[in-house]
Amino acid sequence: MSHSILKLATHGVQALKPYAPGKPLSELEREYGIQNAVKLASNENPLGPSPRVLDALRAQFGDLARYPDGNGFELKAVLARKHGVPMESVTLGNGSNDVLELVARAFLSPDSAAVFSAHAFAVYPLVTQAIGARCTVAPAHDGSRGPMYGHDLDAMAESIDAQTRVVFIANPNNPTGTWLTDKELHRFMERVSDNVIVVVDEAYFEYVVEADYPNAMAWVAKFPNLLVTRTFSKAYGLASLRVGYGVCQPELADIINRVRQPFNVNSFAQAAAVAALDDSAHLQRSVDVNQQGMQQLVHGLQALNLRFIPSVGNFVSVDVGRDPGRVYEALLHEGVIVRPVDNYGLPGYLRISIGLAEENGRVLHALAGVLAA
Repeated sequence: MSHSILKLATHGVQALKPYAPGKPLSELEREYGIQNAVKLASNENPLGPSPRVLDALRAQFGDLARYPDGNGFELKAVLARKHGVPMESVTLGNGSNDVLELVARAFLSPDSAAVFSAHAFAVYPLVTQAIGARCTVAPAHDGSRGPMYGHDLDAMAESIDAQTRVVFIANPNNPTGTWLTDKELHRFMERVSDNVIVVVDEAYFEYVVEADYPNAMAWVAKFPNLLVTRTFSKAYGLASLRVGYGVCQPELADIINRVRQPFNVNSFAQAAAVAALDDSAHLQRSVDVNQQGMQQLVHGLQALNLRFIPSVGNFVSVDVGRDPGRVYEALLHEGVIVRPVDNYGLPGYLRISIGLAEENGRVLHALAGVLAA
């Protein structure tokens, strides 16, 4: 791009670096001439969607020429019943990333700021900087008072100033897998002023089984400045359809919906999400497979004497003890795709998603060979 064209962009966009997704399987096989590669890079559900989802998708083809329901009535009604909130509290998004961007567009400006933690999800700085707002990055735990690399809520609270309009909290966080307890997150909410919007990103909520992990959705009625986001891309296995949502009090949802694009969630995604919510057995199988895979991967990493960040998501970030770029590239030649996370301030680490047992075994075997070489 010529320098003159770049200068036409807004100041915040000029300094942005595009989000880098995980390498697709088709690209690896095309570039490297590899067959039967495995992708454990994007925290996807290895079981895929519920069979009920596939039936729901087939039923949508007859209306392919019609616009989707711009209000998402059926999906919002199901979500409202699930969470015990009025339909007016629900905002649908083209993935939960879309809801995060809507918050930034509605509440941030070049003379305001957003607070988030070091090592937090990459979309928080992206949506903040695109608006031209200031990014305030609070230091993460150093291991002395909380989990290494985890959100330090005291540091985040102290980072809030007069210009702060939004706080982004990922629970659990990607790519660290660290999480916050019910007590500490609730205390933070009570501490933050009502004139600061707190977004609790629960993209991996369904995977967490710890007893003191909070359901922030239950606090929406108490805190008018709380927005909780979730997605169907992870545990529900609908990543390709891009559907997520946010829940908050109706007054806050009304503001967010003013900047939401019409028809931002397509008919197939809406129907698939409704069907996914109706199959609790498939969701439980997905959680069980993840728990078993987590144990398999953790035991394998321990056997390789590799340090990793304890995670409650469907992924583990591991310190490979050497240049992660070289290890990543060597794994590609073995037909295994994982995710470099040096852009998250985690030099030396690669993130590995939990797959099926044979996929987990394959990445462990490939990693052992690469490190030995």
